[in-house]
Amino acid sequence: MGDASLVELSIPQDVLQPLLSASNSSSLEETLENLIEASRTDVGRSGLASKNILPIVLQLSQNLPYPSGRHLLLSSLKLLRNLCAGEVANQDAFVEQNGVGVVSNILSSAGLLSDPDYGTIRMGLQVLANVSLAGEEHQRAIWRKFFPDEFVALARVRSQETCDPLCMVIYACCDGCPGLDAELCGDLGLPIVEEIVRTACVAGFREDWLKLILSKICLEGPHFPPLFLKLCHFGASSNGEDIEFRNDLFSSEHAFLLKIVSEILDERLNDITVPNEFTSCVFGIFKRSVGVTNSVLQCKSGLPTGSTAIDVLGYSLIILRDICAGKRSLGSSKEDDSMDAVDMLLSSGLVEMLLCLLGELEPPTIIRKGLKQGENQDSSSSYSLKPCPYRGFRRDIVAVIGNCAFGRKQVQDEIRQKNGILLLLQQCVTDEDNPFLREWGIWTVRNILEGSTENQHAVAELELQGSVEVPELTGLGLRVEVDPKTRRTKLVNIS
Repeated sequence: MGDASLVELSIPQDVLQPLLSASNSSSLEETLENLIEASRTDVGRSGLASKNILPIVLQLSQNLPYPSGRHLLLSSLKLLRNLCAGEVANQDAFVEQNGVGVVSNILSSAGLLSDPDYGTIRMGLQVLANVSLAGEEHQRAIWRKFFPDEFVALARVRSQETCDPLCMVIYACCDGCPGLDAELCGDLGLPIVEEIVRTACVAGFREDWLKLILSKICLEGPHFPPLFLKLCHFGASSNGEDIEFRNDLFSSEHAFLLKIVSEILDERLNDITVPNEFTSCVFGIFKRSVGVTNSVLQCKSGLPTGSTAIDVLGYSLIILRDICAGKRSLGSSKEDDSMDAVDMLLSSGLVEMLLCLLGELEPPTIIRKGLKQGENQDSSSSYSLKPCPYRGFRRDIVAVIGNCAFGRKQVQDEIRQKNGILLLLQQCVTDEDNPFLREWGIWTVRNILEGSTENQHAVAELELQGSVEVPELTGLGLRVEVDPKTRRTKLVNIS
């Protein structure tokens, strides 16, 4: 007699017989296989609902011993999942018959093992996910049972198999029930998100539910700073400031969170206005990461590099680039007197800091190779210049400056006053260590020249003096000419 047959003998007859009759089968294993197959279609689910099968399957799930009856339990959960896939009668019956409690007990048993049963946990969460799509009543039933402790325990299961459906359940509940998203972002809820981030960092994720949760928390609400703080190795302020410079300042979870948030922002650039709390925190993180990476070896690769500190530097810079390219990057509307994210960054010294960082870097490869060792050149000066910490760092700095300069006269003026025009003109070159540097350089030069006669005059003077040769100006439709009357240089539009 096999294990399945022994388990079947322990099932009460008032549970077993209705299932055998409904599937016209002689064994429980065959019965579950037949019912699973029947429940794959709308017609099949509706037919089984009319026979009131779901309450019986719930009773079966309660009576199956675990882990000895794992195989049959997994089949029972799969049947429950199928039955609750869009069939309202089954979804209602699941909540009415305490299906949430039944699945909760199963998940607890599977998660308490020294080696967690990922398959059973995943299937149980898929059942809850299908039920959660039925509406607010079903979502609140799940939330009341699992929030916060059971959600935290499930989030600590370090498996991609379980992370995706858990995120689906949580997002569906928060998206469908007013007030639940506030609970998730509160003191009791953020530890759930923290553990989900830690799990996804080590195990990965395939579906977009995690991104939807992080978008709601980090970009649609002001909760990025406390979440980032929870991922710290040790105490730090919530805005990224007042942190001691240490090589272990940032964790791999920090780099992972910034990477995912940067992807979300890139995907939703045109429909998100980021909170100022988020912008301020990311800028603080960037400033601190600059200090940390001064003591970290250069990486030859692009992001991710494998170095936590450098990845934090790079992803925070990319986020700043996209914030400065956002839909409000031209400033607040007249109706809104509050300072937008870009204005806040500018008032905090972003452009000055980026110009300093750019000036500290050794020149692009093509310029380095073309430098002449003249008598006026200080041969020792190059030794104080730094290489890019990762492939693309120079390009990303130029991109942020270019986005800030778009349509902003105060940025155009600041760049000229900080002697940054020549430095930015030197970025209009191809560079093997910075893909698309030339394109971003041309974009930036265009933005610092457009509508600024002062900057145009400054560039014309530089070309006339032979300080810089910029064939890219022609590509912008511009040419340097000397006014025959005033003898002053000017940029002429030739396009």
